[in-house]
Amino acid sequence: MKVYDGSTTEQTGDAMSERVKVGIAEYEVTTESVALTTSGLGSCVGVALYDGETAAAGLVHVMLPVADEMDDGRAAKFADTGTELLIAEMEKRGANRRDIEAKIAGGSDMLDFSEGGSGIGDRNVEQVKETLDDHGIPIVAEDIGGDHGRSVRLDASTGDLHVKSANREDRTL
Repeated sequence: MKVYDGSTTEQTGDAMSERVKVGIAEYEVTTESVALTTSGLGSCVGVALYDGETAAAGLVHVMLPVADEMDDGRAAKFADTGTELLIAEMEKRGANRRDIEAKIAGGSDMLDFSEGGSGIGDRNVEQVKETLDDHGIPIVAEDIGGDHGRSVRLDASTGDLHVKSANREDRTL
């Protein structure tokens, strides 16, 4: 699994544009016309938020379901606090909660260490959905579950979430 830190200018599609890479347990919010990307979504979940009224877009790469199980001070690492942090940062950029829509990807059952219970991917997805619902933010599209990894690219100018999957056809949500 490759972890990215920082941003670079790279080829995205047919035109040269800025690509901001979001690593594991990291998030980014923008009102610029850039691509927010993250890779290595196995059991992790990528939560993409978009407000079409203000053109605010955000992406967080969460790794574990809830912070209180093992809070290490990195809010973006957890599905509950990471999603809440992303919502708060979107609002700081002018987004209105009633206009924000969510798209999510990941939550695969890559390694199941549970004994008869839900795997970490399922628990991550459940917690993201619960947190978004608690904040009144609808999920308008998702590419979740399975047993394959994903990488995503959020087009911050349109809200389109491009999902590349191992052993599956790429999708745009």
